[in-house]
Parts: sequence; structure tokens; C-alpha cells
Amino acid sequence: MTRMRSMLLATAAAILATTSAQAADQQLSGAITSAAGQKLDGVVVSAKQVGSTITTSVYTDAQGNYYFPPMAAGKYQVWAQTLGFEQSKAQVDLSANKRQNLSLKTITDPEVKWRQLPGELVWASLPADTAEDVHMKQIIHNNCNGCHTPSYPFQFRFDAQGWSRIIDLMKQIGGGLPDRPVNQILDMNQKQLAAYLAKVRGPNSVMKIAERPRPSGEAARVVWTLYDVPRIQGVGTNSLPAANNADNDGSNWAMGTPSKAGLIVHDDAMDFNGNVWFTSNSANNLVTVGMVNTKTGEVTYKKVPRADGSGRAAPTHGIARDGEGNLWFDVNPGRRSLGKIEPASGKITVFPTPETMQPLGGAVTVDVDGKGMIWASAPTGVLRFNPKTAEFTEYKSTQPKRSYGTGGTYGAAGDRDGNGWWAQMGFDTIGKADGVTGKVTEIVLPENKKIRDFLTPQQVEAYGKVTDISTGNPYPWAQGPRRMGTDKSGDVLWVGDSWGSSLARIDTKTNAVTMIPFPDPSMQPYHIHVDSKHNVWGNLWTNDQIFKYDPSAQKWTMFELPVRGTEMRHLSVDERSGTVKISMPVYRTNQMGVMTIRSEADITKLKSSASN
Repeated sequence: MTRMRSMLLATAAAILATTSAQAADQQLSGAITSAAGQKLDGVVVSAKQVGSTITTSVYTDAQGNYYFPPMAAGKYQVWAQTLGFEQSKAQVDLSANKRQNLSLKTITDPEVKWRQLPGELVWASLPADTAEDVHMKQIIHNNCNGCHTPSYPFQFRFDAQGWSRIIDLMKQIGGGLPDRPVNQILDMNQKQLAAYLAKVRGPNSVMKIAERPRPSGEAARVVWTLYDVPRIQGVGTNSLPAANNADNDGSNWAMGTPSKAGLIVHDDAMDFNGNVWFTSNSANNLVTVGMVNTKTGEVTYKKVPRADGSGRAAPTHGIARDGEGNLWFDVNPGRRSLGKIEPASGKITVFPTPETMQPLGGAVTVDVDGKGMIWASAPTGVLRFNPKTAEFTEYKSTQPKRSYGTGGTYGAAGDRDGNGWWAQMGFDTIGKADGVTGKVTEIVLPENKKIRDFLTPQQVEAYGKVTDISTGNPYPWAQGPRRMGTDKSGDVLWVGDSWGSSLARIDTKTNAVTMIPFPDPSMQPYHIHVDSKHNVWGNLWTNDQIFKYDPSAQKWTMFELPVRGTEMRHLSVDERSGTVKISMPVYRTNQMGVMTIRSEADITKLKSSASN
């Protein structure tokens, strides 16, 4: 009797275990082909469970096959796409291991093919047949791409008059405010720029589209997980639909690059539980700092109220995690301050600088140095905060205002020796604060000579008369140091140069500078994070890509996001689990993203389980 009872219990347990496994861990795989039956490598395949806010994406291998990580049972929308092909969709009931093949049709409409393009291919497609073309293309690269990816405005067509009216708005520094002086570089080039824009995207223009290879190797082994963040009515534009959902969410490339309507995400950090926190730089009533639960997709908000009684949430920008798991960010309840959140309790503490000291400011970036000190951008320099004593130390740029413009602070970082670094983007200058002596040293990056030497003496002389050089109005030959990251396992500062399409490598001991150009001049870095193996990670914010640069091998790897119009400002690297995870705000789609790298062994294991 006892034996029979034990057998029945064992059988029941086996059935329960099998049912549980079927409900929780199912394998989705398949092949992607062209309409002619050709297997397509490097195609992104995405799956989203019905009713969920989480999208998982993978890439096909060299044989055109794809393998998702195990996913919960349920009904999924599945779609595949790649440049030059229409998106193909299917609905899959993942109640057991499932193989779903999809076929892609070639796009025949040139406008649809154009709308698919990420920003760097749009820019690469712009002609440079004459000296005037090259000049105007560089103005677009530096001045127009300073605020948005080129894939957004170039979706549209205008004649020269129409483009000139857009320039009228864009050259008003500060977002088109009528009481602000005009951007001198756009103003002096307006006629030529409008003519060039009408030539490339006028009513009857025909563009020759640049191409690039599809993802392969390591770039095709990654898994992307994107988490939807609710859009907020009234943020960014008043044209947001009442349902609080944008018509274009970036998931179908053929619809082009989405607008910024309702978006609230800006920078990111991953906590010790693997949840992703984000800052919000958009005026709103709900969120100062938000969190995405990476297991459930649930989004929660933390609010620091503005001190003016408006009911608004204090805006935030940069964010970083310290060694104890606390998250540090800049916050502006009325005076821009340093904020700290303890993820476990949700407790927020705000630390304002003394009234005798400048507040946080500029395009604030926050970093933690090797001594545990917090560094953050200030309007004219950088600030260091001691978490144990709650004391600030101020370091100032030597000459933030000059006859030709203003060099406000952009990125900031701390190195492993306790020194601070910051970028004056408009002046191509990197500041260094000695954490022991307090001495400030400034390092000037070399000019982008390919552009400077290309211009005529008359053009260079004309730019020499400009008096409003700044973060948003650089010289054509500017490097544009933006956000930076130090190697906490080495003595190197890496700086992302948006205008020069380069990395600046600075030896933190000797201050020696080495300039490393990107593989293509259309690639514009924004934020830098260095991992424990000295690899340099960054976001190509106009490209819908992130990159990894291996300094020892001098090797670049580009990882393509599965959505269009990402326009990322930040990224973070987490290695605590033994698996490299890159988290980031996916800006225009209002999502938070996590990229996980799979090994060849991981793929082999998935292939084996998919065939069973």
C-alpha cells in the first residue's frame, strides 16, 4: 500500500513538473527566408506576449535560423524585419516548443525603403559630390544632429523655402524662442543649407541609399529585452493621442522614426536585483526617477516635488550606481542638487550644494570614482561629493567664457585614483581635477583636420567671426567631447566625440591624448562605459546602435537595436552575474532596454533543445 502510494505520488509529481515546465519554459525558433527561399542572416526577430509590455528580440545566424531564450507559455506576436525587406508577422501559441518560419518580401517602394533607414545610413546617403555638399553635410552632422537623429527630419520632403522655414525655427537657440539670438553658424549658411536640403529631400529628389552588412558573429548572438514605459499626456507635444500611445512605436521600421511625444526616459542604471532605473528630464507631474522590474515589466515612479508648489516632479538627468548599490542622480527641485535613492527601500535623499558654491548643472553626468566619491557636472566645471561626510568640493574650468562662445560642462567622470574629469564640449577641452591637490588641468583635443583643411581660407575666416560657439553650435571641425567613462581597472579616460566621430583616449597619469576614429564618419558616440576587461562601450545615438571597442585588438563590434529612432543618451554595463548586460534608455520609443550577450555554447545548447 505504501509502495503504491509512493508510486502514485511520484507519477503525480512528474506530471506536475512536466506541466509546470511546459507553462514556464518553451523554446521558440525558426528560419527566415526571402520570398525566393533564400535564407537570410542577421535578421532581427521579435516576440511579444499578448498583453505584455516586454519585447524580446534575437537575430538569425549565418544559416538564417533564430533561437529565442526559453519564454513563458502563451500567445505571442512574432515579427521579423531587416533593411530592404517588408516586416513579416505571425501569431504563435507557445504551449510547447515551437518552430515558426517567416518569409520576407523585398520592398519595392523607394520611400518606404528610405523611411526604414537608421540615422547613420541616412547621413551616409547624403551626397558629397562637391565642396559645397561636403561643407553643408558637415553642418548637418554637427548642428542639426546635435538635437536629434537625422532619420527623423529626413523622413519628410520640403522645397528650399520649406527647409528654410525649418532652419528659421532651428536657429533660434533654446528651441525656437523668439527672444533668443539666432544661431550664427546656421544663419550664415542658411541659404546654402536650404538649397542642399532641397536637393537631397525635395519634392522630386531621388536618393541613392547607402548600405551596410547585417549583424553577424557576436552582434547576432545577443538578446534584446525592451520594456515599455507608459507615455505621459502633454509631455513633448500636445498631439499625443488620447490613448497615451504613439501611433508609431518604432517596432515597424517602415513607419520611420517616431516622434518624442510623451516620452519620459533619459539615463539609466541597473540595481543589484537586475531592475533598471531611469531618470526623467521632461517636465511632468508623475516621475523624478522610475524603475522597471525586469522580471514582470512593471513600471513604478518616485517623485521629488518641485519647490514652487506647482505639483510638478523635479526633473533629473544623469544617474550612476555606487559599490553599495545606491543610485546617485542630479535632481532639480528648484536648485539643481545631487540625489540618492536606496533601491531596497525607495528612500530618496537630496543634497544641495552650499549657496556659496555653484549647483549641479550642464548636461549632468554622474559617476563614482575608485575611492567611492561621487562626481557630477556643474555649469562651469565639476563637483565631488563625499557620501560619508556629505561634503561637496568644487573644481572650476579656467576660462568657461571666451570672445567666441561659452564652454559649458557636458560629461563628467571620476577615475580609480580619485581624480575628476569633465568635458567642455564647445571648446574641445577636457578638464582634470586632482583629487588630492585640487589643481585643475585642461587638455585640448586636436581639431578634426580633415574638415578644417578642406574648407577654404575665406570660410575659415568667416567662422572666426562667430561669437556664439557652444555645445549646440560647434565649429565644423570640432570634435565635440560629450560624455566620458574611465577604466576603473586601468589608467585611461575614454571620451565620446560626437562631432569628430571619434574616441579620445587620455592617459590619466600623463594626460597624453590619442584620437581613435570610428569606422565610419557617420557614427556619433554619446556616453561611454568601460567594463572590467577594458572594453569600451558606448551608444551611437543617431545610429540605433551601441558599440564595443576592444583596445587590445583594436576591434569594433556594432550591436543593432531592434527598434527605429532610439536616440540613446546613456548606457550602463553590469557584469555581476558573470554575463555582460548592457542597459540603456531607448529614447524615442520610450522604453528601457537590456542587451545580453550569448556565447557560442549558449546558442549550441538552444539549438539542441529546439530540435528535441
